[in-house]
This record gives sequence, C-alpha cells and structure tokens, in this order.
Amino acid sequence: MSVSIANLFNYSRALPEPFDSLTSKKVKVASKYASGTEATLCGSVIKAVHAFYHCATNGGEGAVGWVENKKCVAEYKSSMGPDLYHLVVIDVASGSALASVYDKNTETAEQYVAHASKRDGAALFFCLMPVLMSDDEFADNYNAYSNQIAAGYPDMKLATESMALMCDNAYRRIKDETCAAHIKINVDKSGNLLRVSPAQLDSGVFSPTDVVAGEFTIFAKTGRVVISKATNEIKHSDFEGRYVLDPSRKLSAAEQSLVPKLPEWYIIPPEAVEICKHAQVTTGKPMQMRNFLLRGPAGTGKTMGAKAIAAGLGLPYMKYTCSAGTEIFDFIGSVFPETDSFSTGDAELDREREMLKTMGGINYENVSKLMQLPDLDDMDYDPAGVYHALTGEEKPDATTQECLAVVLDKVTEKVRALTAHSDQHQSTGQTYTYVETDFIKALKNGYLVEIQEPSTIMQPGVLVGLNSLLEQDGTITLPTGEIIKRHPDAVVIVTTNVSYEGCRGMNQSVTDRMSLVKDVEVPPPEVMVQRVMAVTGATDEYQVSQMVQVVNDMTDYCRKNSITDGSCGMRSLIDWVISTEISGDPYESALYTIISKATADEEDREALISTILEPIFAPKRKSATA
Repeated sequence: MSVSIANLFNYSRALPEPFDSLTSKKVKVASKYASGTEATLCGSVIKAVHAFYHCATNGGEGAVGWVENKKCVAEYKSSMGPDLYHLVVIDVASGSALASVYDKNTETAEQYVAHASKRDGAALFFCLMPVLMSDDEFADNYNAYSNQIAAGYPDMKLATESMALMCDNAYRRIKDETCAAHIKINVDKSGNLLRVSPAQLDSGVFSPTDVVAGEFTIFAKTGRVVISKATNEIKHSDFEGRYVLDPSRKLSAAEQSLVPKLPEWYIIPPEAVEICKHAQVTTGKPMQMRNFLLRGPAGTGKTMGAKAIAAGLGLPYMKYTCSAGTEIFDFIGSVFPETDSFSTGDAELDREREMLKTMGGINYENVSKLMQLPDLDDMDYDPAGVYHALTGEEKPDATTQECLAVVLDKVTEKVRALTAHSDQHQSTGQTYTYVETDFIKALKNGYLVEIQEPSTIMQPGVLVGLNSLLEQDGTITLPTGEIIKRHPDAVVIVTTNVSYEGCRGMNQSVTDRMSLVKDVEVPPPEVMVQRVMAVTGATDEYQVSQMVQVVNDMTDYCRKNSITDGSCGMRSLIDWVISTEISGDPYESALYTIISKATADEEDREALISTILEPIFAPKRKSATA
C-alpha cells in the first residue's frame, strides 16, 4: 500500500471547534463507499474543510487550485506563525506528493513530515479538496456543512453528521484501492515528503492554471479572485409559466410562440421573480400591479429580465424601442392607403393628402404638423392656454394629458376624413390600412410589452401622453375610430439605462404609475462569470474571473474619475472574452474591446491600461528579430 493511513487519519489528536466538546468521535452514519454503519471524525479533514470554506467564501489566507488539471496545488496557512505556509503539490494520476513548510518572511523551505508525531496532514487534505469535491456525496455534505457554518451551527446534529460523512468518504476513497472513486496519495510510514524547492518556485513550474479557492501569493501572485457559484439559483422549471395571471386563459398557437423560452445558461434574477409574484398576487384586486420599471446601468440584463418576466407570467413578449425623436403618435400606429388613385371627394382634403405624401405619409405626427396643433412642449408650458385654444373653453386647471386627449381626437378625426372615399369611388373597393404598433397590440390583447430606453426621448412629455393607457382601465381611440381598452392581463415593463449619454430623468407622473421600480445592479462576479462562460463557450473559469475583475475595476475607475464618454459593462466583457478566444491574447484583445469602448480620450485609455489592465494581464513579450 502506497499510503500510510495512520499518518493521514490520526484519530488520537484532539478535534477542532465546534467538535472539541464531543464525548465521542464516532457518529452513526456511513459513506456510500463503506460497508459499516459508523464513521469517525478526523481532525485533519475537519481543518482542511474549514480552511477551504474560509478561502472560498471569507477571503481567508491560503489557496488551492490546479496545474493544467493534472496536479493539485495548495498554499495552506499554518497556525504556527504569521508567515508560515504549508506548500503542497499532488499529482492526481500517480499520487506522488511534494510538501514544504515555507516561511514567506525569510523565503526558506523546510521538509514537511506527515506523521502521528509531526504534521497532522491537514495541508494534504486541503490540497486534495478539488478531488474530494468531485464526488457528489462529499460535495453535498460540504454544502450542507457550509450552510451550518454560515448560520452559526443552528443544527449541530446535522453539522456533525455532514462532517462525519465527509471524513468517512475521504477515508474510504483513499484507503480502498478498489473503490471506483479511489484517490491516490503516496505517504509512507516515515511520513517524509519531498520538498517543494525554491528553484521550482522561482521557475513557476507549479503556478496554478485554475484557482478553485483563495488567493495564491507564493506559487504565483494570482490576485484576489474568489470563484463561487451563484447562490439560490432558481430552476427554470420552477419559474417558467409558474405565475400565470389567468389560468382559464388559453393562448393561440401564434401567441404561444411569442412566449419567451429562457436559455439554459440564464440565471433568473430575483427582480424577475418579485415582479411576477406581485403581478400574480394582485390579479383581480381593485389595483392590479401591471406596470414595472427596471432601471440600471447598461449591460445588466434588463431586457433579458423583461423576457424572463414574460416567461414567468406565460405571456407573449413584445417590445417598443424609443429614440430621441420618438413622438406620442409613434406608439399608436400609422394609416397607409392601399393606393393613391382615389379621391376623398373634397378638393382641400385631396390637396392635404398630396402634402402629407411629401411629408412621408398619413400618420399622427405629420397630420398634427399639417393642422398646426400645439406640441407637448406647449402643453407642458401652458396647459390652460393650450386647452382654451383647442376647445374655446376656459379651464384654469387643465392638464397636459387633457390637452393631449383633445389633440388626439382632432388628429383621429382628420385621419378618418383623409382616408375616406367619395361616394362615386366607393365601387372601386379601395381601402386604407391601419398598422398598429406592438405596443398597442400588446395592450389590446393582454401581452407583456417592454418599452426600451424611454429616457432618450427628447420631448419630455411624450410618455405622459400614454398615462391613460398606463392606468388599469385605460383607453385610447385609434385612427380607425376604434376605442381600445387595456386588457387586464397586459403588463408594461419600462427599461431604462442610467449610464448612457443622452439619457434623461423619467417624468414623475410616469414613474408614479409604476407599480414597482427595481434598480438592476451589476450582477455579482460569480454570476457574471457563469453568464459569460455560457454565452461565449469559454472554459477557463479562472481567466474569465480575472476578466470580470478587470471590467468591474474599470467601471469603478471610470465612475470615480468622471469618464463618461464611453461604456464598460457586460456587453464589452462578452466581446473581450470572444475576442480572446480567437486571438489567444487577453491583453491585445482588451485594447480593442473594453479599453476602446470605455473612452475616446487617449490619456484616459493609457491610464486604464496601466492602472487596471496590465497588473492582471501584462502584454506578451515580443521576441527579438534579427
């Protein structure tokens, strides 16, 4: 046997907290690899598990990782001194192990001896944690035990059983060479292990290529990159269609095809769940929650969040994208005659039709200009005066919305007149076509509609004109004369950036009509890593984690130094990762993705490169040419 079990699993040593007060080390549980019914707590395994937990979650000293998925490498922080570390390298294929007791202050290394009378072997178990965690039983019990640590051990019985199962799992897999999950490690009866030499440290032969937990400072200087999985991840099967507003409603095949299907990699944000819950629970109540605002920096997944909400509610998804020139009429739709070869029977109307043709056609905006009706700026500035000019009635308390309603009525009436045939041409069968927008279609049929980037609209009162439709029982008259009423299931999601140049504040009356306003922040680093790897297909989790760190640091730098002429977020990060997969050089790809997008100012770009990029991704050295 290549391993001396007594030198690794020494049960004579005292147990560390929180098991130091137990009267017995025996626990009535057994690993799936055991034939018995009892496990024994081992202090070395407990210390290794604790060290791994604190490195992975609390920024504790030490680190563990892989060298090209062949060797486990670890820096285990010794409790015997502030500068002492146990350095361990284990070849998982052969089981050969190197270990040293290293003093960071003096940069000297001593021999590591794993023996009942020497070192307890906790550093070896710590180094093997990536291999141990590859087993489902060990990983499940580690997760259960981690929850107990985080909560302060509320269930000591569960914590003890989870730790005992990890100890038994490690014991069986290391001792039993016939075990399907056998772990090789060569520790003879003397316990003497070959040293990790200073020359090996200087050469970088054991520099980690994948950091599992912690921060390497001796084998390599990796920087603080904590790789952890997203917590409380929601299964898609537990979310999609879970919050249907009207269970009796049946969607057509065409409507069903518009209900989003979330990609497998997508991590459902808590904002989406909360909005779906509020929409469902308030259904049927006097004030249903149907309008929601998602606000946050670019690239934080607001549009994907809107699609997720549609998926959770089981509603068809539609969108309307705003621009600086968006007018109220753009939300409502346009009228297009099927031919130009008919007459209204009125010479003045026919003349106006010709004028509208040169203006781009018969639509609300052009007709309003033709009639010289007041615009939203006029209504906001002097609503009482505008109302009197439009109606001839005095109304000192007139509102912008009331003025807009009169304008819409006048434009609608004019559009109907312009598109009506004279009697002598009725037999020709010529008609006009009204093309409704996705916004109107969604509100009329009870879909979810996302209004993207309304803060870019130049006219501050455009969205105010939609206030009547944002009301629960809102109505609007279409150019066809049809009066539509908002469907009770219709959901409006407004998504707006807070970091783009040209974005303006939302009108207070619009914000007031939002049932919930959710500020969508940049995802946690672990979620950014998972999303980027899933979207791009990248497999190097450590490198992607470093890239996430660079992008987050750049964002902070730009904010603190008032660099606002560019953007730096998830989209730039994804472009960087894809480019790196192609070029093989993260530094070079960064120059043309995240750096170039962050700012157009040359001095600011140089500062970002030297301050943020180069400390983590240094440029490759170019070989001299003859």
